[in-house]
Amino acid sequence: MSQGGQSGQHTQEEMSVILVTAGYDHTIRFWEALSGICARTINQQPHWKQVNRLAISPDKRILAAAGHNAVRLYDIQDRNSNNPIATLENHTGNVTAVAFHCEGKWLATGSEDGTIKIWDMRTSGTQREYSHNSAVNDVVVHPNQGELISCDQNGSVKIWDLGEDSCTHELVPAEDVPIRSVSIAGDGGTLVAGNNKGNVYVWKIRQGNDLVDLQPVTMFNAHPKYLTRCLLSPDSKLLATCSADTTVKIWSTENYNYKLERVLSGHQRWVWDAAFSADSAYLVTASSDHVARLWDLHSGATVRQYSGHHRAAVCCALNDINLN
Repeated sequence: MSQGGQSGQHTQEEMSVILVTAGYDHTIRFWEALSGICARTINQQPHWKQVNRLAISPDKRILAAAGHNAVRLYDIQDRNSNNPIATLENHTGNVTAVAFHCEGKWLATGSEDGTIKIWDMRTSGTQREYSHNSAVNDVVVHPNQGELISCDQNGSVKIWDLGEDSCTHELVPAEDVPIRSVSIAGDGGTLVAGNNKGNVYVWKIRQGNDLVDLQPVTMFNAHPKYLTRCLLSPDSKLLATCSADTTVKIWSTENYNYKLERVLSGHQRWVWDAAFSADSAYLVTASSDHVARLWDLHSGATVRQYSGHHRAAVCCALNDINLN
């Protein structure tokens, strides 16, 4: 997400960067990343409640907005429509996690109803369902596209093998302490989880002879309050942790020795969500202070502030991958 370019390139660049935020004010907002201007607002029906999570399809055509009992899919290209092109309705609680398959063929969701569902993007129907026995807080797709990693209120991290159609591993780093967020490295070699006590747990994943070995490497206290999101950068060199303590912390991951690089300060309330740029140089964050921010991770400075929400902004999504 470079900041150079003349006006013609600038327009092209803006179109190639999809940046979206949402939360408790019934609006989904698309932003021009570099100017900070809100380019499009989708007004949702009040009875749909809040938006909990956002995900952009890999081809940048579809936005998935996870809310109360449902996920609504929007056409990113159609700037004039407020209406979803499809609604995925089968959950019976808040949908707290949403993640696309790398080619956009299916979508995985997790919910407070204790289930994970996989949806066929062509039919909008559920292909399969897994039971967690506890409210699901996060779901990510393994880079191999054949496994899901999820976490829950009981303190479990689970790995699901889509081929075997079953849970192959369960990790419980601290019993009855909810795991809030999970993240996996792009090479599939590292798994990170963060919990309600601000602790981060790291496992090394070794794959061989069809067996997956998860080796605990380290645990550290990242924040004095709730950790809301942990996220490995695309190049796996950084870990971002968001917290109720109003800060975002950036950790270097070199040799599994997690060292604090920067504290991003500026938000006034809880920071709920974060998204890295494709080059791992920038981070977008969303906060209860109604504002989203774009941070330069080299300097730790706020590059842009996205102001327009009039209630908490709890989720953000960014796709600035060049598809050409």
